[in-house]
Amino acid sequence: MTVTEQPQRNADHPTDPAQPTPADQPVPVPVAELVRTRLGEVALTEPVKALLKEALGDSETGETSTVGRIYLESVAVARFRGIGPRALLKVSPRPGVNLIVGRNGSGKSSIAEGIETAFTGVNMRWQGRHATRSSNWRNLHDTDGRPEIEVKLAIEGDTGRSTLTRTWEGDDFDDSQAELKRPGHGRAPLDQVDWKQALRDFRPFLSYVDLDRMISGKPSEMYDSIATILGLGQLSAADGRLRQEAKALEDAEKVAKAELPGLKEALYELEDDDRAVQALVAVDTAGTPDFETVEALIAGLPADTDDGLLARLRAEADVQGPEMAQVRTTVDSLRRALADVEDLRGTGAEDALQRAELLERAVAHNDRHPDAASCPVCGTDGMLDEAWAGDAIAQIAALRQEAEAAAGAHSELRSAARAVQDLVHTPLRIPSALADPWCAWTACRTISDPDELARRAHEAAATLADACAAVKENAVRELEKRDERWRGLVIRLAGWAERARAVEANKPRLRDLKKASTWIKALAAELREQRMEGFADQSQRIWERLRQESNIDLKAVSLKGSEKATVRKLVMDVSVDGQEASALSVMSQGEQHSLALSLFLPRAATADSPFGFIVIDDPVQSMDPAKVNGLAQVLHELGEHRQVVVFTHDTRLQRAFTSQDLPVTVFEVERGKSSKVKVKPVTDPVRQALDDARALASTGDLPSAARTHVLPSLCRIALENAFLEAAWIRHHRSGAPEDELQAAVGSADKLMKVAALALFGDASRTGDVYRELRTLCGPRAVDLLKECQNGAHATGAQITDPHRFVDDIEIMAQKVRKPGVTA
Repeated sequence: MTVTEQPQRNADHPTDPAQPTPADQPVPVPVAELVRTRLGEVALTEPVKALLKEALGDSETGETSTVGRIYLESVAVARFRGIGPRALLKVSPRPGVNLIVGRNGSGKSSIAEGIETAFTGVNMRWQGRHATRSSNWRNLHDTDGRPEIEVKLAIEGDTGRSTLTRTWEGDDFDDSQAELKRPGHGRAPLDQVDWKQALRDFRPFLSYVDLDRMISGKPSEMYDSIATILGLGQLSAADGRLRQEAKALEDAEKVAKAELPGLKEALYELEDDDRAVQALVAVDTAGTPDFETVEALIAGLPADTDDGLLARLRAEADVQGPEMAQVRTTVDSLRRALADVEDLRGTGAEDALQRAELLERAVAHNDRHPDAASCPVCGTDGMLDEAWAGDAIAQIAALRQEAEAAAGAHSELRSAARAVQDLVHTPLRIPSALADPWCAWTACRTISDPDELARRAHEAAATLADACAAVKENAVRELEKRDERWRGLVIRLAGWAERARAVEANKPRLRDLKKASTWIKALAAELREQRMEGFADQSQRIWERLRQESNIDLKAVSLKGSEKATVRKLVMDVSVDGQEASALSVMSQGEQHSLALSLFLPRAATADSPFGFIVIDDPVQSMDPAKVNGLAQVLHELGEHRQVVVFTHDTRLQRAFTSQDLPVTVFEVERGKSSKVKVKPVTDPVRQALDDARALASTGDLPSAARTHVLPSLCRIALENAFLEAAWIRHHRSGAPEDELQAAVGSADKLMKVAALALFGDASRTGDVYRELRTLCGPRAVDLLKECQNGAHATGAQITDPHRFVDDIEIMAQKVRKPGVTA
């Protein structure tokens, strides 16, 4: 059984979960990429696609991108839980198994919880516990500074190291701040880094409490724990957003519909009001309500066809009759002008005016008939000559000066008469009750006699003004009575219209939301079934390793219901000696934890996950020795693709690795006084091979074959592991896909090719290996490498000093196991 990356199994990219993905086969498609591909192929309208992209978070969010997989390089914990002064755990940021061992109370779990807390800000182990259990999170011995967790990260494609730091200012555990410092990206608060969904979907932390919860929780919680592992959280969250918006629009539509019957009933009660009748017709229109009419009524605007009682009342209320003060002033001016003219009648000024006018007409006649010398009035000849004309013009000037007062009086009279007539206006709509008095007032414009005009204008204006005031008062009173009833109703109508118009405008979006939700639910169901098939296969294979001598077979693992269903559960079909049974009812505690691991570990092999690491705290409890051996095998196979960090106080797991000759890096945690915690490396694959070689070199009477063949072979293993570590770190920093390195390593059948991968990232550059080794490790390095290679040949290696040989190989391995680019 091999634990492989297993994001999904579909028709496009079938994979066998029991075998590593071959280099020449397509890598399974992550969900986000698959969704983008499906959206490009599906026959949906652009608005629906836009909604899906928005719900799936396809738009620019300004979040920090992780680019590639994330691995742990170190974690430093200070003044947190059981750790006082700063404690540092440093691991190789690459796939492989790391065991962190130590007795109970040594501080192992504080480091494990520190990693989880740094990423999430919470600790699942404490959730649901009494406040007194979770309140003592600060270290009791070291209180001089603030708690701090610092995690160094290797992010695929980055040449430098990123630093995740979480700190606290106060005593509340939930009151923490975290930031990520990444080369080329600066600093950013952790809540702006796009890990939130990934941490929910592919949570890379597993404690003993998590194991217990996975199998002993409520059916819905067990369902959710597996559904989350399938990596479909993005689809579930997107569907949730679509459904939430659609529900809001549907609720708004229900509110508007529920309000309409009561509104119509209220409008019926005002059937004698034209506005209510118009509103009733507008809201009760088949299909879409007549919102324009409704809004006009709300705004108080009369309809274009408004000719009913309400329109008549408005016209009467708006009527404006003559302004009597102005009429009196203007008529008085006319009467004064008449009096002035009468006062001048029969005076010299009047006579001069008349004579001047007569002479002006005579001169004008003479100008028109220059050849006629006889007077047209008396017939006397020779009178109208030039001398007469000049004398007449002089007389006219003298008479005009004498008649100026009379002319001014006549001019004032004409102006006063026009001013009175200008007061008369005719509105577009004359109420019927005012037709006669308005007609009498309008007739004043045709009176030419100033004396009659003055008399009739004042009389007509007074009559019309009184009539307008009476009509206006009656109309205003009637309108106020009607408006009092309408005012409360129009506010209600306005509220309904606003909601109903919004509902109408959102109908296309609601239809698109439902189509988008239907599409995404169908895709989620399809992927859930595909992924569950691969997940179940993985779980069964892991169970086969972990169950060892158990007589319980795990036949199938399936999900019943959906994420949104009220009733949903995880179904595990098992059999005991061929008889079907309920899984949890027949399993021992150790078997249940083994089952929980079988359900959890496939998550760490999911290609969608940005986390290249998995942290497991205390997985061995209640397991018998056979299951511990199986767990070591499972973790080893998982470590071929993931960085596995396991914290345990149980020495059986370390022995299970060493007894089965499985490579593992071991660290020991020791706790001193005042919560001083130290972490020291015990062994790693390079160290393990060197220790075996050194033990062999120390053997008395070492056989010749052991010196010439076994010893160089052990040193070759140490160098090969050192080269592989360097090759992996170099490749990870380049940002190239990890499966490319796996394929390259798989085809590197000679040590020189592995060395070329480590030194240049190119297995074909074996001809440059010696030159680079001399530069890096000195001239003796090439001879050491050749001796390790000779151990595989019949003649063997010629090693004169075994102890020095192992020491030199150790120095060389330490130099080559790290690539040249510094963190």
